[in-house]
Amino acid sequence: MSSDTIHTRVIESASFDPWHNLALEEALLDDVAPNEIILYLWQNENTVVIGRNQNAWRECRWKELEESGGRLARRLSGGGAVYHDLGNLNFTFVMDRALKDLHRQLKVILGAVRALGVHAEFSGRNDIVADGRKFSGNAFHSRNSAHCHHGTILVNVDFNRLAEILTVSADKMKSKGVTSVQSRVVNLAELSDQISIDAIKREMRVAFCEEYGGECEELTPADITKDLSELYEKYSSWHWRYGQTPAFDVEFTRRFDWGGIDVGFTTSRGKITSCTIYSDAMDSRLIQDIAARLEQIPYRYDEIAAKLDELAVSEERRQPIDDLKSWFRELDL
Repeated sequence: MSSDTIHTRVIESASFDPWHNLALEEALLDDVAPNEIILYLWQNENTVVIGRNQNAWRECRWKELEESGGRLARRLSGGGAVYHDLGNLNFTFVMDRALKDLHRQLKVILGAVRALGVHAEFSGRNDIVADGRKFSGNAFHSRNSAHCHHGTILVNVDFNRLAEILTVSADKMKSKGVTSVQSRVVNLAELSDQISIDAIKREMRVAFCEEYGGECEELTPADITKDLSELYEKYSSWHWRYGQTPAFDVEFTRRFDWGGIDVGFTTSRGKITSCTIYSDAMDSRLIQDIAARLEQIPYRYDEIAAKLDELAVSEERRQPIDDLKSWFRELDL
């Protein structure tokens, strides 16, 4: 294999357990080799997966989910909560960070769907739509020299169950210009009688191998020799999934174009002693950085604004930082 040849691998999970599937995804992310890209296909049964910085208590009817035998999971990436059943196919591109190319990754998904008779296109920051409605949401996570792009493909999901379990805020629905979850999403099986989970899996493999070439080595989970027990323990733990919701002294909530945000401050003698932020923003690292930067500083606008400015290190971060500064000024901190 020449130094310019991309090493391609495909792996499909045989498990419907979200904690196992997310553990396997992180193991692939940890071990991806230079100049390698992996297509990982997986499904979860009766599951809600929330974004890295979301408040589990507010995103779904967790008690009803657990009482029905379902599971709550938290992923590494940002973004919002999603419901998974066996009518949904999840995909993950795990790659050497140098190979990150959203256009090429989307070509695989769009190519697979179009091969089955559905014209689809990328819309906004992370949605793929057909017939004007969303059938795939995407999220991203980078770590050291590795990058992960993962998402959903709605094939024949039970939308009634989805609406029962997810608690989508009215502000979020209003920002999308719709009145219900069902009105903005679509099952691909409604649009083409060629569509099925197996058909999408098959065409994803074909499109992936056509786009990236190489031998497209097919792996099974048994080929992954890394012990997943520690990662499984993390993803299944109460602390990772639910965390703690402290009693805040002050709490503010707002929705922006880039996502909703819920900021909670605990204060003492005019100083912010702790800051917790919940958000469905795609840039999960920025949210974590803001929370860390706003601790142990005076509870005053000028101090908060100065700390926020320190985080505006890229064009992508400038807009959310400016929005937060304007918001905090309006709050008259």
